[in-house]
Amino acid sequence: MSLSARVFQNTAIQIISKVIATILGLVAVAIMTRYLGRTGFGEYTTIITFLSFFGILIDFGLTLVTVQMISRPGVDEKKILDNLFGLRLTSAVIFLALAPLAIIFFPYSYDIKIGAAIAAFSFLFAALNQVFVGLFQIKLKMDKVSIAEVASRIVLVIGVLVAAKMDKGLLGIVSAMAFSSAASFFLHWIFSRRYVHVGIGFDWILWKEIIKKSWPLAVTIIFNLVYLKADTLILSLIKSQGDVGVYGAAYKVIDVLVTVPFMFAGIVLPILTINWVTGDEKSFKRVLQKSFDFMVILAVPLIVGTQFLAKEIMTLVAGQEFSDSGRILRILVLAAGAIFLGSMFSHAIIAVDKQKKIIGAYFFTSLTALAGYLIFIPRFSYIGAAWMTIYSEVIIALAAVYYTFKYSGFFPEFRVFLKSVLASAVMALFLFVLPARFCDNVSGLFFTLFFSAVVYFISLYLFKGITKDEISNLLKRQPRI
Repeated sequence: MSLSARVFQNTAIQIISKVIATILGLVAVAIMTRYLGRTGFGEYTTIITFLSFFGILIDFGLTLVTVQMISRPGVDEKKILDNLFGLRLTSAVIFLALAPLAIIFFPYSYDIKIGAAIAAFSFLFAALNQVFVGLFQIKLKMDKVSIAEVASRIVLVIGVLVAAKMDKGLLGIVSAMAFSSAASFFLHWIFSRRYVHVGIGFDWILWKEIIKKSWPLAVTIIFNLVYLKADTLILSLIKSQGDVGVYGAAYKVIDVLVTVPFMFAGIVLPILTINWVTGDEKSFKRVLQKSFDFMVILAVPLIVGTQFLAKEIMTLVAGQEFSDSGRILRILVLAAGAIFLGSMFSHAIIAVDKQKKIIGAYFFTSLTALAGYLIFIPRFSYIGAAWMTIYSEVIIALAAVYYTFKYSGFFPEFRVFLKSVLASAVMALFLFVLPARFCDNVSGLFFTLFFSAVVYFISLYLFKGITKDEISNLLKRQPRI
């Protein structure tokens, strides 16, 4: 099977599994929000947000570093993976042990503090998984990751359903999340043994090499976390847990959506890296342009469609109590669009090994976003938080484009972008004339979403945003990447 066909196969499998996992994830959220209510879901969101700050300290950008290090010809794959796993395990145990201790000093409820201790296990398993994900990316065997993700989501849905039925409260929900992460880790470990038996390595010389490569990514991820999660943390400290719940429900939908660009970029990263290392600049730019076009085709209609259907989507996902989250979703989807469009450029910077250069942009964005949160959240609550999130993601996307151009000479063409805007305008007209009553129930909303997508893609084809040859290549499973 050719490289492009293998990439397409991996992408197709991941898209299908991601749809399934997304549906299961939204089912779990639907159960949580309806059972916990605004305040309870706000407490759940606070737990996850608080632990995220400790989880990021153990990240070190190791998934991307794994891909980068074992993509090179002639490397000792097992030795690298053993030491990546050993480093990840050590950092995870150290930093996650601090979370339950640190949260004691915050003005949170007893359930939030105990829940953080339980949820720490979920973050531990998720952290260890990332080494295996890097292995599967380079092997172009992301179907294994997909199976594990779907299986863990099934465990999550069953777990939260049992917790709700048995009335185990917030702690029962958090425990279900920990079991779900454990199931995912176990499957990743089992699948990895077909390719290499990953052990625990403690080669300090190699650890220093890994840290040297990963610290720029770790720093950018820390800054990234500040502008992504500080809003929720600040909201939880100065506003009610009910406000956190309304904001967290909309953010949960965005979190689900933005897995798509990162999933796709993770598949393409090894190809970009190989093209750059081998000096094939033409192929590097072609792959990057095609990837950007693909993100555009997904992002533009997502932004436009959400402006019409946000309230209905949030009511479907979280229940009538969270219909106010629709206002936030309309805003946050703009940030999601920036992530879609900027993701390929942030990965391209890693491919050309210039991740250190963008640290300044992350630092500036984190500092200004944090100042913005402190100014606007007390005054405008979650609406202020949402607009500052857009600011952050747009700045980072623009910085990624700039540094990609500076170090690779690539600047995207916007032909497909303009065609997508036109096609989305046609879709918007369809949604505008559609009677509101069509979205009053679940079947009507799905009908609207389906036919909106049909209108968009037909319009995109007519505007020649996608061509007959591209569709033909797709159907033959031989995409020209």
